[in-house]
Amino acid sequence: MHIPNSTIFMPSIFTLRGIPGLESVQCWIGIPFFAMYLIAIIGNSLLLILIKTERSLHEPMYIFLGMLAVTDIALATSIVPKMLGVFWFHAPEIYIDSCLFQMWLIHTFQCTESGILLAMALDRYVAICYPLRHATIFTHQVITQIGTIVTLRAAILVAPCFILIKFRFQFYHTTVISHSYCEHMAIVKLAAEDIRINKIYGLFVAFTVAGMDLTFITLSYVQIFITVFRLPQKEARLKAFNTCTAHICVFLQFYLLSFFSFFTHRFGSHIPPYIHILFSSFYLLVPPFLNPLVYGAKTKKIRIHLVKLFHLRDSSGVVTEISVSLSFSIFPPQFLCPITTEKIKGGGSSLREVDFSPDTKP
Repeated sequence: MHIPNSTIFMPSIFTLRGIPGLESVQCWIGIPFFAMYLIAIIGNSLLLILIKTERSLHEPMYIFLGMLAVTDIALATSIVPKMLGVFWFHAPEIYIDSCLFQMWLIHTFQCTESGILLAMALDRYVAICYPLRHATIFTHQVITQIGTIVTLRAAILVAPCFILIKFRFQFYHTTVISHSYCEHMAIVKLAAEDIRINKIYGLFVAFTVAGMDLTFITLSYVQIFITVFRLPQKEARLKAFNTCTAHICVFLQFYLLSFFSFFTHRFGSHIPPYIHILFSSFYLLVPPFLNPLVYGAKTKKIRIHLVKLFHLRDSSGVVTEISVSLSFSIFPPQFLCPITTEKIKGGGSSLREVDFSPDTKP
C-alpha cells in the first residue's frame, strides 16, 4: 500500500479541534454543556442516594435505575471535563493512549446504557405479564448477573475498536481531530492506511447492540400493551401504564437521538460539520441530563421521597409550615398518602411516616 510522504508516523499526541467553524464562540458554547453536566451529576447522584437509603426502593426497577444513573454519571464525566478544557482553557492536546481510552469509555458506556434499558424493559414485561413470578425471577442475584453481563458485553464488544486503531495504524494524515472528544470514526478518518476493517467493525457493533436491544425492547412492550389492554378495569390499565411511562420516555429519547445522529453523520453530507459535532455532543449529554428529571417527575415513589428529602428547616431544625403547603400544592394529595403533618411542641410541623396498619395506636 502506498503511503504519502506527508504522513505522520506513530504520533504520540492528538489535538482536539473542538467545533470547527465555531472556535471564536466556543467559550460561550461551553456554558450550556457545563450546565447540563452539573444537572446530570446532581440529579443522578440524588437518585443514587434515594435508592441507597430508602428500603422501599430496593426493588428491581429502582436497582436498574441506579445502574442507569451510575452509567450516566460515568458517560458525562468521560466527555465533559476534557471538552471544557478545549473550550475554556485552550488545552486541546491529548495523548493518543488517553484519546483511545476516552473513545473506549464513551462507546462502552453507550452500549451499557442500551443494555440497562433492555433489562428495565424485561423487568416491566415480567412485572406486568407475570406479576406472581416477578419476585422469584428478578432476585438480587439475577439482577447482579444482568448488570455484570451488560457491562462485560459492552466492554468486550468495544475493545477491538481500541485494538484495531492502536495496533493497525502507524501512519496518519494529520493529528488534528475535528471534534470536541475522541470519537471512533473521527480518529479512524485520520489514518493514512486502509480503514475498511475499522468501519465494518464499528457498524457491526452499532447494529449488534442497537439492533438486538431495540428488538427485544419493542417485543417486550408489544406484549405489555397486549396484556394491559386485556385488563377489565380502566384504573388497572392506567396504573400499569404509569409504571412504564418513565421508561418509555427515556427509551424513546435515547434511541431517537442515537439514530438521528447516526443517519445524519453518514447521509447528511450537505449539513455543515459544526452541526454534526454540536449534535453528537448534545446527544451524548441529553440522556444523563434528562433521565433523572424524567424519573423524578414520572415515578411516584421517587417524588414522595424527594419531598421528604427537600423539606425546609428553620434555625431550630423544625420543619416550617411552608414546606408542607408547598408539598401539597406541587403534588396531589394521593401522592402523599404515606406522609402526614404533626404539630410539635414549639410550633411548626414536621413530616413523618405513619403506619396505617390495624395495629397502629393513636
